[in-house]
Amino acid sequence: MTRIGWLGTGRMGTAMADRLLDAGEQVTVWNRTKSKTEPLAARGAAVAGALGDLGDCDIVFVMVSRPSDLAEVITGPGGLLAAPRRPEVIVDCSTVSADVSATVREAAERAGVAFLAAPVSGNPHVVAGGGACIVASGPAATFERARPYLEQIAKVAVHAGEGEQARLVKLCTNLYLGMMVQALVEVTTLAEKGGTDRAAFLEFFNGTVLGSDWTRRRGGDLISRDWTPTFTTELLRKDFDLGLAAARALEVPMPVGSAVYQLIQSAIGTGLREKDFLALYEQQARAAALDQPPAPG
Repeated sequence: MTRIGWLGTGRMGTAMADRLLDAGEQVTVWNRTKSKTEPLAARGAAVAGALGDLGDCDIVFVMVSRPSDLAEVITGPGGLLAAPRRPEVIVDCSTVSADVSATVREAAERAGVAFLAAPVSGNPHVVAGGGACIVASGPAATFERARPYLEQIAKVAVHAGEGEQARLVKLCTNLYLGMMVQALVEVTTLAEKGGTDRAAFLEFFNGTVLGSDWTRRRGGDLISRDWTPTFTTELLRKDFDLGLAAARALEVPMPVGSAVYQLIQSAIGTGLREKDFLALYEQQARAAALDQPPAPG
């Protein structure tokens, strides 16, 4: 049996590793804060005593929040590549820039380790339900080596190219997600201020061709103003930073995305940093002077 390592057991990492355990895989996990590995350990995962111990695994998956975290856990002094033994393949599922990914890939290849960029689309609830999508890039042979496990985690695993294409594809998806949510909260606020109940508007909207699985699934949270984080406003800003930087480098105008970035920044500045990014509604409602009680929580 292939020995699988999992580095990073936050909300997303735990949900993804859970999928591998559900499929009967042998998984060893590590996280900087050890207590976050406990739910997976309770389900049968082994817990590595140190990050370098994951080098005994054949394939190591990585899910961290920031580009600097990725560099630290792979190329840093105590990272995977500094361990006495190294995995055959590293599969990074984080959302980071192409530049950082390329630097880490080069370091891995120099150390004789294959590297696959494989960011995932979907929040932890979507992952747990088997609805996530993964876009991967790197050598085709490396993708095929990891593919059975990617398909255990997600309903779709697509190979987008031999280099860093997956990074940009994921950033494009998250740029669209932010723009879509801002558009949704704008029209919802407009209808609501004109006297239509928020729930009635969203029921109608989700019945039209404009509705989607996402708007139908998250509509209840928007109605109840439940901003329990699935993906925070701060993390969305990070992806907009990366995505708009890529657009500048490629000389692609992003007028809508640039405007939404400023609205995300404004939401963070008014206290919504750690809330779910659907809380962009709160910023829009305030801007429209929509009279309503304080949000729960």
